[in-house]
Amino acid sequence: MFTGIITDIGELVSLDKQGDWRLRIKTNWETTEITIGASIACSGICLTVIERDDNYFDVAASMETVSVTTLQNWQIGTKINLERALRMGDELGGHIVSGHVDGIATITDIKPEKDSHHIRFEIEDTLNGLIASKGSVSIDGISLTVNSVANNSFDVNIIAHTWQETTLGNRAVGDTVNLEIDMLARYVARLLETQKNQ
Repeated sequence: MFTGIITDIGELVSLDKQGDWRLRIKTNWETTEITIGASIACSGICLTVIERDDNYFDVAASMETVSVTTLQNWQIGTKINLERALRMGDELGGHIVSGHVDGIATITDIKPEKDSHHIRFEIEDTLNGLIASKGSVSIDGISLTVNSVANNSFDVNIIAHTWQETTLGNRAVGDTVNLEIDMLARYVARLLETQKNQ
């Protein structure tokens, strides 16, 4: 489990696509504190650490994960939002994030607004109705509050700190991002689907 509060921006320095993909991510973290087998949210994707050294860690991604996330487009040099798994007693600064991506969203508009930036995202039809105004979403692992929802799109405001301390500051219109809907919305949708089929 994660909270959507990014603590480092990593960089993809190696990518092996034989079998399950193996990714080497450079980080500023003290890697000796990372346990083999630990879960790390990499731009919102929960991945398992399989190796570590002085300034990097390696994770593995199955083809299922690659096929449903933006990981399929990552290249050497890609910047990655990083968050280590929540520990008992840690501050819950964002919202509960599982690291299980629900779909890919596309940036359709970015507008500066004073010190902030207003971003609009277009979502897949399958996620329509699962995002609520003033609810929470995770975009590339970042916990954000939804401003408004219209048809197959929603928008958020990004404060200056988040703009500078995450990969959002390097995004452009047309870029795709990993989207995780609020966990409660996911289970409510499943319950309604089950009731509908009875």
